[in-house]
Amino acid sequence: MTHGETAVRVRWRPPAPVPRDAPLGLLASIVALHDNPITTWTKAHFEEPIVIAPSVLGTVAVLADPAAIRRVFVENTANYRKDDLQKRIIGPALLDGLVEAEAEQWKTQRRLMAPLFTPRTVASFAPAMAVAAEDLVTRWLRLREGRLIDAQKDMAGVALEVLGRTLFSDGLGRGTEDFTAAISRNFETAWRVDPLDILDLPAWLPRLGKLRARSSQKFMAQAVEDLVARRKRLISRGEAPHDLLTLLLEARDPETGEGLSNEEVSANVVTFIGAGHETTANALTWALFLVSQSPEWDERLAEEAARVLALPVEVQAEQLVETRAVLEEAMRLYPPVASMSRQAEGPDDLCGRRIRKDTLVIVPQWVLHRHRRLWTEPDVFDPSRFLPGARERIDRFAYLPFGVGPRICIGAAFALQEAAIVLANILLRFRLELKPGHEVRPVQHLTLRPKGGLPMILRRRSRVVRARPVEELQPSG
Repeated sequence: MTHGETAVRVRWRPPAPVPRDAPLGLLASIVALHDNPITTWTKAHFEEPIVIAPSVLGTVAVLADPAAIRRVFVENTANYRKDDLQKRIIGPALLDGLVEAEAEQWKTQRRLMAPLFTPRTVASFAPAMAVAAEDLVTRWLRLREGRLIDAQKDMAGVALEVLGRTLFSDGLGRGTEDFTAAISRNFETAWRVDPLDILDLPAWLPRLGKLRARSSQKFMAQAVEDLVARRKRLISRGEAPHDLLTLLLEARDPETGEGLSNEEVSANVVTFIGAGHETTANALTWALFLVSQSPEWDERLAEEAARVLALPVEVQAEQLVETRAVLEEAMRLYPPVASMSRQAEGPDDLCGRRIRKDTLVIVPQWVLHRHRRLWTEPDVFDPSRFLPGARERIDRFAYLPFGVGPRICIGAAFALQEAAIVLANILLRFRLELKPGHEVRPVQHLTLRPKGGLPMILRRRSRVVRARPVEELQPSG
């Protein structure tokens, strides 16, 4: 019996809200969108390729048809802009950054940042990622056997540590715990759907979530201001490292000679520190949970880590085939960003369905990745679907953990490489067990996190094949 047959036979279905029989009413929709938007989807959304219906958000077209998704995000992108609700939720802090910028502003920023995310450059970050992973493991090894940890918090911490060693290579200037606390506060308050935004009420009316997030947003703003000021001093002395922050500050438009504005620099720093680490942290969090419930995959990944982590660090990520498969399955079942949305500037035709001007077009990865027409046993944890030979059969527009089209996440390869290295280093030395009695519940507040964190018990592996010593992992220069 093959590993793939075993995974299918177990048929374990990780926790998820049960799709509704019918849409919610007006008031219930507003409450659900604020509390946890993934609870609003109905059975029809998981079974039909396109569902167009009136809602509290106006006329909404929900797409789970790969051809329709390709039309919106690749073939006719000019007709679909970032929608107003999305912009209201994100807030002014990120609107001038790469994620939310539009038209020429976005093109300029994307072009300027592209050199930092080429395959060669991303591979050069591997040693720093391995050092951050080893630091985490070393901290855990100092804890007593059976210690309870919050895996979500620690994964957020290691992801920020990687950013502080790579894209902001002289550090973030603040403690990792302070940053993770501020970021979590933003996701739980300011960056969740507010009823006033749903109803499109004036921006001057105070949003409760944003009021609650004032202290964390003030912390982020001051931290970014200090980070930029420190880097400008290094640039003036000719001592600045060549990383994302230096690139942002020194970038010049080839036609005008103008650099990025202070607002654009700040927005991109906040984007990468706040939202940029979320994909990696959440993918790792969900992967640790899923593996903890599957002794077979836990053992397979530990064996792979023992074998691959003895190789040169620059080639480890590409050799961690089963580790990456688990991460991709984690992002299928629990996509870090659970939905994308656009607003139609004019009428269009999507696979025979008429889209009217101003229709809100939503592609919910939460639905797409579990759609009955696109996946075999879509609710089952089965990483073998992402192993070589099976991965190639997945439609390009049916699996979108990093988005798709021209605006696909610029750091996708960076995030997947980092997650593979960190997960392998953890599973080489530890087994993690879910705290007894803890109910794991996915909640969408912009990104998808487990409600209340992920309390897990650390167990050291009885058999450990040592990887390369940490001193050999230190990045040169």
